[in-house]
Formats: sequence, C-alpha cells, structure tokens
Amino acid sequence: MITFEEVGVVYDDADAPVLRDVDLTVEEGELCLVVGHTGVGKSTLLGAVNGLVPHFTGGTLYGRVTVDGRSTADHPPRELADVVGVVGQDPLDGFVTDTVEEELAYCMEQLAVPPATMRKRVEETLDLLGLADLRHRALHELSGGQQQRVAIGSVLTAHPRVLVLDEPTSALDPTAAEEVLAAITRLVHDLGVTVLLAEHRLERVVQYADRVLHLPGDGRVVAGAPAEVFRTTSIAPPVVELGRHAGWAPLPLSVRDARRAAAPLRARLADAPVPPVRGAVPGAPPLLSARKVSVRYRGQALPAVREVDLELRGGETTALMGRNGSGKSSLLWALQGSGTRSGGTVEVRAWGPDGTGAHDPRQLSPVRARQLVGLVPQTPTDLLYLESVRQELAQADAESAVPDGPGARAILDRLAPGIDDDAHPRDLSEGQKLALVLAIQLSAAPGVVLLDEPTRGLDYRAKAQLTRILDDLAAEGRTVVVSTHDVEFVARTADRVVVMAEGEVVADGPAAEVVVSSPVFAPQVAKILAPLPYLTVEQAAAALAGAS
Repeated sequence: MITFEEVGVVYDDADAPVLRDVDLTVEEGELCLVVGHTGVGKSTLLGAVNGLVPHFTGGTLYGRVTVDGRSTADHPPRELADVVGVVGQDPLDGFVTDTVEEELAYCMEQLAVPPATMRKRVEETLDLLGLADLRHRALHELSGGQQQRVAIGSVLTAHPRVLVLDEPTSALDPTAAEEVLAAITRLVHDLGVTVLLAEHRLERVVQYADRVLHLPGDGRVVAGAPAEVFRTTSIAPPVVELGRHAGWAPLPLSVRDARRAAAPLRARLADAPVPPVRGAVPGAPPLLSARKVSVRYRGQALPAVREVDLELRGGETTALMGRNGSGKSSLLWALQGSGTRSGGTVEVRAWGPDGTGAHDPRQLSPVRARQLVGLVPQTPTDLLYLESVRQELAQADAESAVPDGPGARAILDRLAPGIDDDAHPRDLSEGQKLALVLAIQLSAAPGVVLLDEPTRGLDYRAKAQLTRILDDLAAEGRTVVVSTHDVEFVARTADRVVVMAEGEVVADGPAAEVVVSSPVFAPQVAKILAPLPYLTVEQAAAALAGAS
C-alpha cells in the first residue's frame, strides 16, 4: 500500500538530511506506530506519505514514495485526498468551516460524494467518536480534546484507504483516547485501512501496533515487531521499561500481559520499602487563593466553571485533571486574570522576599500580572509572533523586567537544548514550540506557574526534563499547576491532584491517593504492581536495587 524506495529528505539550509536511505513497505491493513524523540523527523515521514513533503513544506525529496500505486512526486496532496487522510498535531490548523457537522461533511463535498451518502457517513462518524451532542457547536467553542475528535472524524468520513495520524490522542483524556484508538483499530481490522500513527504517549497505543517504525535521530528508519524494537530503543512506554528492569521476555506491551508476568516481581517487592516519588513538600503560605470562581460563556446555559474554591501553596505541584470539557482550561485562564471570570475572587501574593499583600491579576498591568502568574496555553503558537527564536527570547527578556534572572535562552536550553536561534518559531515541532513558550513565560519569574496540557508533543525524555524544571520551580518556593491528561507525567511530577467534572472540583488530595484509586487515572506501573503502592518505574527499579 505504501512504499518508500531509497527516500531521503533535505530541507533548505539544513546541515543534514532529516530522512536518509529509507526503504520501507507498509502493507494494506497494517497499523504502524512511528516513534522517536522530538524533532527527529516523524512528521516529515508522515508528510511524505500524502505529498505534503515536499510539495507544501519545501526542501528536496530523493527516491520514490508510492501510495496505492501513485507516486507522491507526480501527485500533489489534492490528488491523493481520496486515498490518504491526514490529521495533524494541531486540529485548528486544519479546520475550514464553522461547526462540527459542517467540518465532517467538508472533505466529502470536495470529493463529490452524493448527498445521501454524505448524510449517512456524518451520522456514523458522530456516533463513532461521541460527537452527536456537539454537532451544531462552533468549532472554536470546543475544548482541545473535542476539536481533536472532530479533526479525526472529518478525515474518516471520506473513507480513505490510508490514515496518517500525528499524535491523535495528545489532547484527549484517557477514556476519550481509548474510544478513538478503538475506532481506529476497527478501521484496520474490519475495513483493511492502513494506518501510520505517530504518538509520544506510547503507553496508550503500543498494544495496538502491528509494527513499529523507530527514528533514532540519524535519518534512518528502523522497522520491526514492537517487542523487538523496544528492547533496545531509548524511548519506550512504562510497561516496557518495567519489563526491561524485571528481565521479562518477551517484553509485555499491555498492562494485561505485564500483570500475568508480574507475580514473581510483586513477591520480590512485597517486603521492600517503597521509595518516595518526590521529596516531602515543606509547609508554605498560599500564593494563590480562589474563592467561588465561576466562568460562564455567552450563549451557554451551563457554566464552564461552577463556584470553585482553590488554594495553591508555594513549593507544591498540582495536577488538574478531568475529562475533556470539564472546565480545566477555563479555570486556568480565570486564575491567570485575562480569561473570563463571571464570579468569585482571585488573590495572588508575590513570590519571594517581597511576598506581601494580595493582588487580583485581572486588575494589574500585563507586565506586573505576568510576574505574579504565568500561563502556558494549550496552543503555544498563540504567544509566538516574531520571526525567529532569537527575537522571541530577546523580547521575553526585555518584557520580563527581571534583570538578575537566568534569561529565556538559558531556560530554553534546559528544557529543549539545540533549538537554533535563527529558526522560525512556527517551523519548530510542537514539542519545541511548547518549550519555547514555557521559557518565555518563566523568564518573568512568576510565583504561580500555570501550564495547560504542557506535555503535548513532548517525548519521554523531554517530559522527564520538564519534570525536573517544575521540581526546581517548586523547590524555589513557587506553586505549579499542570492541567493534563497525561497520567504517567502526573505520577512522576505532581504532589497533589485536583479532579474536575462539569465545572466543579470532585476530588482533591495527594497524588498517590487520588490517581491510584481511579481506574482511569492510574499509571501503568500502579496497575501492574497493584496492590503494592508503586507509581513509577523508577520507584520499582530503586526497590529492586535495594532488595538485591
């Protein structure tokens, strides 16, 4: 179905090819998982399948790529639209209509699908992806996860033979992600659709893959069975990492397989002390106090946030969790001051030795508010508007008014080293964009740091580095709030978990207690080693080392 013959891709002014000497055949009805660290060329590989590379991206493509017998060199993306459906990392970039129903029908209209067939496929897709209640909603009103499901649905209605998905579950809560992956799996098994799927949250998708395409970072593509490829890769989901430490063969790819192999491991760990995930959080005064905060948007009958009380203390990292549309992003923007707040109060105290007095960030100048509360939005490009990374960083330092701070460039190098100063911000990968925006916000040294889905586009290595940075921020006495669906990241990073549903806080407590008690939010290690109270691979590895 898809063939790469001696394919290489070189972008203009690049020192080395992004892809080189790629020989690959993907058969009909195969689900291939594309893995690799941030920036190694996964999006380039996917873009070559439907001709976006090089027809749209520029650069030079060597060799030959054929899809269903059509060469992408001779057929631009519009001539492959009936064969290849593509869902990118940012769903808003691909929307061309105003409402959910219109977006689902748009691709079929361009392909001249008969109206009766169009209506039938729209209804099927609405049910398949749980979008029926949103059919008349404006796309810009949807949460990030809802937008992602619409983007996937708009591609599925055309019934393509090849589906290319670039991080399709990155904005979805665990339950919604399972529903989407189940739908994709049905397309593969029942209809013979060929799927190429790139995803950093491997714990969600690895069990569904027929084959793994690993990009080690030198331009090559290494293909093979998942258990074999992951035995030696530098990137792997927690279930595989645990299997490596335990010496299991073959390596398990699902929690179910791992639990079957884990009985001896649980016995070895039963009497061993459980190492803490994080150090104890010292008592500290609250940096932010929110009382009865409500958010209601014009034209909506129900509030997005309903009378939420929240107190955030210095030295604490809080994870804000909940299904898509539960009000997490609305709450963060209300706390930051520039978002809608229809009721309630927010008081923020300055961080550090000058931490006296309380201020409502909504009443302050932008520069002063940014020194109190920094927010990294769900779509990082909302804050990027200059022509180069250097200009963005220089502007951040100029606006931060923190002369003794480390500087935005130094912060960026800690999070994502190697980003070129001369690169255009919008040419960066999603993970690199997020790292850049985080560096810009941290340059103002705010005492309250809010991050909305910060792990989208980040691989495990980058997320580990992000955890270290957030740990450092908390150790300095700041308070950090992370809105996320990434349960593995929460297990490693959060001291406290707040769960929202329908605009209200329904759970609030220590991370270990909240996530382990939930079958939805529990990390893989907790599920594998239950009833033992382990959350991370690092905990289990340390306990094994101590017991040996």
